[in-house]
Amino acid sequence: MQKERPTIVTDDASDAVKQWFSMLSRYCASENYNSTRAIFARDVASFGTKADIVVGLDLLQTNQWESVWPNIQDFQIDVDNIVSGGSENTAWGIATWTSTGFDEDGSSFHRPGRATVVLERRDGVWVSLHTHFSLNPGTPPRTYGPAGRDR
Repeated sequence: MQKERPTIVTDDASDAVKQWFSMLSRYCASENYNSTRAIFARDVASFGTKADIVVGLDLLQTNQWESVWPNIQDFQIDVDNIVSGGSENTAWGIATWTSTGFDEDGSSFHRPGRATVVLERRDGVWVSLHTHFSLNPGTPPRTYGPAGRDR
């Protein structure tokens, strides 16, 4: 039996943004790359806490997600305080997020940030065309993963 791909099909742009951030929060925390890919456009353009500008879903996964997600814990987007808007086929949203990062010696630190997303409805399904994730000023730029993990 084939696993169903997650989709966002609401008619409301702000609801689409909230659903998208909620899904991403869960998928990042569980390092679920396959489900995450389903809520992104193949031609996504993005940059993040590690990746410079990348174009294309494969590059985003390789240069951002796979470089960061295994090295953090407790990732959570504040879906109750999203600012969003949009129209029939385009939506945008901003949100804050938190995670736990790890110094080189494995000690943990608070790792807060903020995110922007632009969604487009393609064939009735909302997907991300652009994301920008950044750390709050003063947050250490690198996380090495928890102590006891192969680094």
